[in-house]
Amino acid sequence: MQDEIKVWLEDIEKAISEINSFLPETRNFLEFEKDIKTKRAVERNIEIIGEAMSRILKIEPTIQISASRKIIDTRNRIIHGYDSVSDDVIWLIIIKYLPILREE
Repeated sequence: MQDEIKVWLEDIEKAISEINSFLPETRNFLEFEKDIKTKRAVERNIEIIGEAMSRILKIEPTIQISASRKIIDTRNRIIHGYDSVSDDVIWLIIIKYLPILREE
């Protein structure tokens, strides 16, 4: 594996850790929905994850990360379609998909 890819994978892992550190131990969607600072911090880290994944796929398109294209699409939607990103979708990513990504 190329050194660049290792760095980007570490960036992804760091972004996931930061997202988890922003949230209280007991995950509560209603609290998340009301906390604009946390929502923006989470969105920013999802952007970082998506950009890192995009860079990885350009060098190693066969990498075994199951939702790699969806990760990039989510990043693009947050950046370019920011007004159409729902809190529900971000919450689903946090609760369901980030743990899978961390494992992979």
